[in-house]
Amino acid sequence: MKSKLSLVAQKVGVSEATVSRVLNGRPGVGAATRDAVLTALDVLGYERPTRLRGERARLIGLVLPELQNPIFPALAEVVGGALAQRGFTPLLCTRTAGVGEAGHVSMLLDQQVSGVVFAGGQCAQADGSHEHFGQLRERGVPVVLLNASVERLGFPQVSTDDAVAVAQAFGHLATLGHERIGLVVGPEDHVPSRRKLASFLRQYALRDRVPRPEWVAHTLFGLEGGHAAAGRLLAAGVTGVICASDPLALGAVRAALRAGLDVPGDLSVIGFDDSVFINCTRPPLTTVRQPIEALGRAAVELLVGRIEGGPTSPAELLFEPELVVRGSTGPAPHRG
Repeated sequence: MKSKLSLVAQKVGVSEATVSRVLNGRPGVGAATRDAVLTALDVLGYERPTRLRGERARLIGLVLPELQNPIFPALAEVVGGALAQRGFTPLLCTRTAGVGEAGHVSMLLDQQVSGVVFAGGQCAQADGSHEHFGQLRERGVPVVLLNASVERLGFPQVSTDDAVAVAQAFGHLATLGHERIGLVVGPEDHVPSRRKLASFLRQYALRDRVPRPEWVAHTLFGLEGGHAAAGRLLAAGVTGVICASDPLALGAVRAALRAGLDVPGDLSVIGFDDSVFINCTRPPLTTVRQPIEALGRAAVELLVGRIEGGPTSPAELLFEPELVVRGSTGPAPHRG
């Protein structure tokens, strides 16, 4: 049976003496060869020497789809703080011109990170490219996914319960007398949006009703997407709108105001996230608050547990959100 040195040397294409130098921290080995030997150890399932594990264990990748939505900087702050308390340093990666998620993963692998946290992005897109997740799995890099990701990726997940979020929002509008309630969510392959839509349809079914197809709008996340989608829902006669993010909700408010309507007199709007400053909008936005602190800390605990070799539960951890009622929702308008 071949020894560990022999197997690693064969995979990298170097001598066993070179592998021994790397493992014992001796000079005379180039950086590229050293990295190749360490990568081969990971791929073959061997533990790195303690000293080399220490070098790697200081860096954690945090991959976010954007920073324009204030919820992502808030999440980065929580995750970064929790990592610092455990002695790790986060490497923040966001989508920039010419650099996508796969490029960030390649960079993180080059940096020999000990793990990666993904919050949204391609892990939440059913039709997205997922090859880079396979690379992380092949290299033995622990990964945790935040907020309703594609199940077939097979990584631990920590999510806000989208079904509960929509049930809370729908119930609030129904209590206010709204019967024509609409939904604005992200693209059709976006997993959290799919979950919100399923819950939305379930709320109508529980009331022995079926929403009109034009009461549901898929759009790109952001103010502009919310504005355009809400315009279509207003034309379809809805009096209340549940949105999959706060920026979408603010876009819906803007669409109503530009149409000469009052919020909440003519249209009630509910967001999702409870981003910073949302209570300062006019009117202050009713929204479903994500438990960002609990989500971020749970993700870090899961990741650190995997890095330290602890057991990992395959079940998704779901955290319950909280409806925060402010000034953008009110009684359904009377229509003759």
